Amino acid sequence: MKALLLRDLRLALRAGGGFGLGLAFFLIVTMLVPFSVGPEGALLKAIAPGVLWLGALLACLLSLDRLLALDLEDGSLELLLTAPLPLEGALAIKALAHWLTTGLPLVLAAPLLGVMLQLAAPGHLWLLASLALGTPALSVIGIFGAALTVGIKRGGLLLSLLVLPLYIPTLIFGAEVARRGAAGLDATTPLLMLAGLTLAVVALMPFAAAAVLRMGLR
Repeated sequence: MKALLLRDLRLALRAGGGFGLGLAFFLIVTMLVPFSVGPEGALLKAIAPGVLWLGALLACLLSLDRLLALDLEDGSLELLLTAPLPLEGALAIKALAHWLTTGLPLVLAAPLLGVMLQLAAPGHLWLLASLALGTPALSVIGIFGAALTVGIKRGGLLLSLLVLPLYIPTLIFGAEVARRGAAGLDATTPLLMLAGLTLAVVALMPFAAAAVLRMGLR
């Protein structure tokens, strides 16, 4: 498992598609918002939690089509099917590698981008907590979507259409945590809901992705 994680981390860093592309997209989306809605501080402060969460979600989405496509091309995906390591565990490791190279940089960059959008000071810690809890769910759901579309030529758009509806609960609870935190309200309940949702996704999605992958490659 450790070797697989290190391999995926090296591939992601060499390709530059996960870390660099996702972070750059997140930065650009955040910088474009003041140009589109105007520089009014009160408006930016009100929409900052939703904008930051939506930007992080779309940034994660960018690299999902490469989660399994490269493994299919070089034949390592078939090796994973026959390896002693359970396929469910291998897919969970691949989702972890995706989060480390895509989700974690977004989590670390979000407070700085929150300053650019004039997010209220109490909301920064809640934003950080919500992204730290919610972005792993985005990566795990992504591995399920990648398993559904692997082998389909130009399946990136189809992958987005399949995955985006599954992202909606995470987006709702994540943005609500940041919004309540920024407003000085108690955000414990949506934060617990977000944590429960992430745990459920992490527990179920690798098994669903492995089942889909076995049927698709049979």
